[in-house]
Amino acid sequence: MGRRPARCYRQIKNKPYPKSRYCRGVPDPKIRIYDVGMKKKGVDEFPFCVHLVSWEKENVSSEALEAARIACNKYMAKFAGKDAFHLRVRVHPFHVLRINKMLSCAGADRLQTGMRGAFGKPQGTCARVAIGQVLLSVRCKDSNSHHAQEALRRAKFKFPGRQKIIVSRKWGFTKFNRTDYIRFKSENRIMPDGVNAKVRSCSSTYCLLIFREFEFNNMSMKLMKRILFVCLFVCLFVCLQLLGCHGPLSNRQPGRAFIDATS
Repeated sequence: MGRRPARCYRQIKNKPYPKSRYCRGVPDPKIRIYDVGMKKKGVDEFPFCVHLVSWEKENVSSEALEAARIACNKYMAKFAGKDAFHLRVRVHPFHVLRINKMLSCAGADRLQTGMRGAFGKPQGTCARVAIGQVLLSVRCKDSNSHHAQEALRRAKFKFPGRQKIIVSRKWGFTKFNRTDYIRFKSENRIMPDGVNAKVRSCSSTYCLLIFREFEFNNMSMKLMKRILFVCLFVCLFVCLQLLGCHGPLSNRQPGRAFIDATS
């Protein structure tokens, strides 16, 4: 018996049914690669970002995700270049689909039981998608922005339901607006973290000056260790001098002044 059409499983009806020790024998999803293109490019390389957003609550099969990934990747590699973009599939097909197989051979009516014991066997997987959830994301240079939008438009035809193409205000895949990212970059507060970025927290102007002076490289860390060692040595020397002003503890005679006064 062949695979059922995805329209039979499009509606979200029951609870999530993932693969587990109770749900065994699940076939592998059709999509196996979720990051395509120059996925190791730094955060500064690709400032433009565009999303394909689902506008319906539905199940999206792993076959549809794979077809959309192939269509988007093929268009971007042809018109923008295979090293000029980074495509990421944002949903994963964890929900298991079941099928109650019916026999179709001769004399099948004597063997099959109809709807008695109708809990089916795993047939495939799909992703449960909500309204406003991102399906695909592409980051690239500003010069290739129109190619990225056209690639996502072609990927829309591989999905059921309605989707929208939304140009992000963020810098690449980060959570910072483009104006904020440029400002943090000019203040030397951006710490690259792969395709993402972190911002050094700074509560005062003095802290900002320190971060500008010491950029947390190897040389500055060595200098800070040396300064700390000198400070500890000076503190130890001062403490020894203060203790030396009173003389050794063994030479002290606390009651000597009272004995001399009374004798």
